[in-house]
Amino acid sequence: MREQMNTQRVVVERKIPGRNRGSRFAEVEHADNAAATLKRVWTYFAKEKSIVIAMLAIVIFGALCGVYAPSVQSRAIDIIAGAAVGDLFRTLALMLCVYLIYSLCQLFQGILSARLSQRIVKRMRSELFGKVIDLPVKYLDSHSHGDVMSRMTNDIENISNTVSQSLPSLFSGALTVTGTAAVMLLFCWQLALLSFVTVLLTFLATKILSKRVRKYSRQRQNLLGEMNGTVEEMIDSYRSVVAYNHQSATSKSFSETSDLLTKAGVRTEIFSGVMGPIMNCIGNIGFVIIAAFGCLFSIKGIISVGVISAFIIYARQFSRPINEIAQLYGQLQTAVAGAERVFVVLDEEVEDLSGEPLGELESATVTFNNVNFSYTEGKPVLRGFSLTVPGGKKVALVGATGSGKTTVVNLLMRFYDLSSGEILINGRNIAGVSRKSLRQKAAIVLQDTVLFSDTIENNLKYGNPDADDKLLESALEMSRSAGMIRRMKDGIKTRLSGSGSNVSQGQRQLLAIARAFVSDPKILILDEATSNVDTRTEKAIQDAMHTVMKNRTSIIIAHRLSTIRDADIIVVMDGGRIVESGTHERLLSQKGKYYDLYMTQFAGFAT
Repeated sequence: MREQMNTQRVVVERKIPGRNRGSRFAEVEHADNAAATLKRVWTYFAKEKSIVIAMLAIVIFGALCGVYAPSVQSRAIDIIAGAAVGDLFRTLALMLCVYLIYSLCQLFQGILSARLSQRIVKRMRSELFGKVIDLPVKYLDSHSHGDVMSRMTNDIENISNTVSQSLPSLFSGALTVTGTAAVMLLFCWQLALLSFVTVLLTFLATKILSKRVRKYSRQRQNLLGEMNGTVEEMIDSYRSVVAYNHQSATSKSFSETSDLLTKAGVRTEIFSGVMGPIMNCIGNIGFVIIAAFGCLFSIKGIISVGVISAFIIYARQFSRPINEIAQLYGQLQTAVAGAERVFVVLDEEVEDLSGEPLGELESATVTFNNVNFSYTEGKPVLRGFSLTVPGGKKVALVGATGSGKTTVVNLLMRFYDLSSGEILINGRNIAGVSRKSLRQKAAIVLQDTVLFSDTIENNLKYGNPDADDKLLESALEMSRSAGMIRRMKDGIKTRLSGSGSNVSQGQRQLLAIARAFVSDPKILILDEATSNVDTRTEKAIQDAMHTVMKNRTSIIIAHRLSTIRDADIIVVMDGGRIVESGTHERLLSQKGKYYDLYMTQFAGFAT
């Protein structure tokens, strides 16, 4: 909607490949109200009680097995060393069973968490998509399309990954740390406290390294976005780059950004890569501490050799979940922030579809009565606009860009509500008519053609699913699309890909016009509908439209004045007001605004 774009700039975000696939220490998003968001997220878990309870039971049982297994191993070693009495075979069999059960718990935990995440995400994604398609046009015009898509894809995906991976690991890790610490203190509190020293070293190393990784990761992400933007711009504008011999400058700019990206990437990978070795080194230091002091305590008779072996396992089992929890904290914050962004959209008000049906119409007389409207407060687009479009007549709206032509159509279709005034159809105020009923009586063909990734037949039936073959053929003939369809291998069953990218812009325009014909509207709106076809095809379409527009109220928005010479009424708009109206000949004779526009196009004046 061009008038709106003039009054309210809409910035569409580009989805940057690889944006959120960097280091695990990349920049973390934070929710504004995490507590309320988590409470609302829990309602989705509550609807999957059986899976949640089963998964928690398996997580708890698996954590207990993981904590119990090393103690069984300790007893087996003590039996072998003669420090304890017991049946070695039964002890080994018990240890095997415990480890086997632990592995099965891990397996079922993964299966249940994956199922839980997909069920929750499916419900959330369905609710979000259902909300988006019911939002008013105003919302999507005033919000970044890239941002809305990001909530549907990236934010939902973050929630899915967190539910399937992070949450089970978090619960399991917390239980494992608690149980392991308790058992270690029970076996030998002195050796346990010495082992906990390595945890402090782990926290210190993680804090220092993660700070560096985040710094260079932010640089890499920003540079990656800049480089991708350069590549995308070059590909989209390749003809211009070649035509102006700008290859060298473009290549130089790309190389400079690529060099900076390489440096940031190397630094990120270095600091991220040393994390593992440093953690292993700290872990080995813990093993040395356990071995040294364990031997000393064993000599003094405080602990047995089996306890030392158990401590080595427990030390690793204790530090690993702590590292994971520290890393998962950032992922959880990002997921909560993503959930909050999703809930913001879910809380938006949907388009009001209430109202009485418009009913059957023999003809539609449209009256605009003192209409005022602005997209942004204080910046009026229409000022005291009054116009009557008689039933079955053709009215053309002309004027400079930003004069309010397209806004008139937006208000008639109830994409927006009036600031003041009223719009009547056959004397009935459309404010009390349901939007669905109103739009069933109208068809609109926009300058920016919209086709869907489906067959040509289904695209034509988009506004009239019950249309028969005869009506389709008639529409194709009248829109001068029949010959184009016959030349296609699959004819009307040809599938359009990428919103019609496998046909030309002009052909897409013809199909959009045919689709409007198929809907058999009482009100036909053409917004620069022939702007993307050649002059010869445009003339043929105009001839066909004379037949189609009979007994239909037609509103035409045009910049090419040659297309509206035969209009019953030509309305000249300027600054949201009607400055002239009349037939083509009458307006030319007045030598006013229309005359100036006409002479600009046809007398060779600069445009």
